[in-house]
Amino acid sequence: MKAADVFLKKSLAGTLVEDEEGFTFQYDNQYLEQKGAKPVSLTLPLTEKPYHSNILFPFFDGLIPEGWLLDIAERSWKINQRDRMSLLMACCKDCIGAVSIIPKNMEDII
Repeated sequence: MKAADVFLKKSLAGTLVEDEEGFTFQYDNQYLEQKGAKPVSLTLPLTEKPYHSNILFPFFDGLIPEGWLLDIAERSWKINQRDRMSLLMACCKDCIGAVSIIPKNMEDII
């Protein structure tokens, strides 16, 4: 199982998990209670219910770099291009924009 915290700006928005059943994203209850809480993506509206998918949610997959930058990430961390969750956790701690992905366990990306 691989798990990461999803931050919107500096607030913990939720948790993204990959396990043998696929991917799950769930908003943090404290985040949902904040006044003015915003969804991390229009495709993942605010809800207490977890989102499930057999593939990495397109919003999160879109955060992973492409081209030469992806090649550098693959070589540096020796991550297979098809291991999207590991690439997301390795490359998206400080993304362009408001969303950051922080691995719960650094061993998950190696």
